[in-house]
Amino acid sequence: ASGATSNKSAATCAYNIIVPGISLNMSAGEWCLIESDPGVFTELIRGFGVQGLQVEEMWSLDGDQFKKLKPIHGLIFLYKWRPGEEPQGSVVKDRRLDDIFFAKQMITNACATQAILSVLLNVSHPDIELGTVLSEFREFAISFDPASRGLALTNSEQIRKVHNSFARQQMFEFDKQQPSKDDAFHFVAYVPFQGRLYELDGLREGPIDLGKFEQDDWIGTAKEMLDKRILSYTSDEIHFNLMAIVSDRRKLSEREITELERKKQLAAQRIESLVSGQELMDDGSGLPSDPEQLQAVIEEVEAKVISLQGSIAEEEAKMEGYRIENIRRRHNYLPLIMEVLKILATRGELVRLCQEAKQKKAQQREASKKTESAKPQEETTKT
Repeated sequence: ASGATSNKSAATCAYNIIVPGISLNMSAGEWCLIESDPGVFTELIRGFGVQGLQVEEMWSLDGDQFKKLKPIHGLIFLYKWRPGEEPQGSVVKDRRLDDIFFAKQMITNACATQAILSVLLNVSHPDIELGTVLSEFREFAISFDPASRGLALTNSEQIRKVHNSFARQQMFEFDKQQPSKDDAFHFVAYVPFQGRLYELDGLREGPIDLGKFEQDDWIGTAKEMLDKRILSYTSDEIHFNLMAIVSDRRKLSEREITELERKKQLAAQRIESLVSGQELMDDGSGLPSDPEQLQAVIEEVEAKVISLQGSIAEEEAKMEGYRIENIRRRHNYLPLIMEVLKILATRGELVRLCQEAKQKKAQQREASKKTESAKPQEETTKT
């Protein structure tokens, strides 16, 4: 289970989940589907005006990957939604609702943004600058009940505009009354708050209390819950995706470089003092008093700085890749596709290519059926 937390084929979510008993104000406008991707989520966060954060995709539940990304401020989990599924903990209905920012999901397709906001509006850390938009929204809605908070979020033009900036342009209109036969996928957030871990799911009546965590190790508790949740599905279910909201990796490296440069400067000053015969002052740095050892410290610092500069360059290249991919996501390729189809039709090749594609698809379906029918026989043989 721990090796199946990420599956790109499940990244584009349907989550067409209707909240019963809710009369929506449709003047709030529609919310588009959002792809489960770290580049998309990172740009959404920055689009809300938040600074100091980025999103990383988690490819497994192994501890080493989590350690490399510390500090982690929250997790966002995408899974196949199942009606009637019982929560893993108790639903919070007491005074904690006044402190935890929890909003009910009042409109379809908003769960990606709601999961992100569930983390952002409940975290307090020196690395994070929440920004004007979300700070004012939290101040405005914090005194509301969860349903009213959900309506306030749904009607926030600024938040909806950032969310819908990833809307894909479509050339065709589909019947919205036609029920979808596709599986529904849903985002939830796992957030540490005042010594306890909570699952924030806008389709629930309140936050789900998952219990205390020891010595600030909320990740360990979250991993246990995620592992149990994944194992509750059939063994061939791989449609899961896990992302972590973490501090900006570039800023962390830049901060460490600043500290290392200061250490290097102090070491150089101590060498200069020793060479000139001056008495060393206790500067609280913990640096040695031997010139050779101080020179070794300087060389070690220089090597670390070079390594951190490389990490910064990698992060910048990654962010540039995100930027390019997001441009491609927003681009409308349909006019190009239609033009190519017209050219193929003019050349008399379109019908032939369509027939070949249909034949290939039929062969794939037949091969898939044979594979599925062979599975029970293999299991019987093993038994």
